[in-house]
Amino acid sequence: MVKSRRRSGTQSVERAVLLLKEITVRSEVGWRLLDLSVQCGLDRGTTHRLVSCLVRERLAQQHPVNRRYFPGPLLFELGQSLPAYARFVAACGPALSRVAKRIGGTALLYLRSGDDFVCTARVGYVPIKALTIDAGTRRPLIVSVGGVAILIALPREEARALIARNLKRVARFGAVRIRSLERVIRQSESRGYGISQSEIVPGVNAYGVAVRDADGVPFGSISVVGSAETFPQTRVPEVIAALEEESHWISLQSVRNISTNR
Repeated sequence: MVKSRRRSGTQSVERAVLLLKEITVRSEVGWRLLDLSVQCGLDRGTTHRLVSCLVRERLAQQHPVNRRYFPGPLLFELGQSLPAYARFVAACGPALSRVAKRIGGTALLYLRSGDDFVCTARVGYVPIKALTIDAGTRRPLIVSVGGVAILIALPREEARALIARNLKRVARFGAVRIRSLERVIRQSESRGYGISQSEIVPGVNAYGVAVRDADGVPFGSISVVGSAETFPQTRVPEVIAALEEESHWISLQSVRNISTNR
């Protein structure tokens, strides 16, 4: 009986964390209760009970008009207890600026968060409305070149299992989009770096390389996104060389700022 109660308590925590992660994935548009329950594979009653607790604790919040659920302010407040990460992101700013200035487009820094990535910084501008990723955005790894760059740097079995879980989560995208994502993964695996040439977004090319810690474990990525005109096939070697150079610099910053905090 004691074990059963303990497992029940642990399961509630795991489910609450799952809900919280999914809420942050759609931080701009929010979730309807029904959609959130379907996405997390939970019944509506359980979802409502847990998300109501998250709202009470300010980890989530509910819009007063459309009733959708969004991330809550306590998430930001808790994040303030990790100043080393803020220093690391600030230290990486020059690397992103150098990439954006040197090769053009928008430079992005991602950190891995389990099966997802979190965009921690974005530098540069491109007039692409489809580029919806900004600092703070959380998404499954497979939906972005920067995330794929992390994926293909993982041990093969770990990567295969992660891809399968990600594909299940994004099944709502439809068969055509899923096939595009799978092509990006295959092409990236064959190249050794993340690449999408109009695959994820028509007319938009993106490239990414993994960032590794002192032990060689990929924990993030640096990537660039721009129009096909900005990044034609002939510039690929130049782009990858620039990204790899800055990925090494970012790795050094991680050792200096967050290695003892990870």
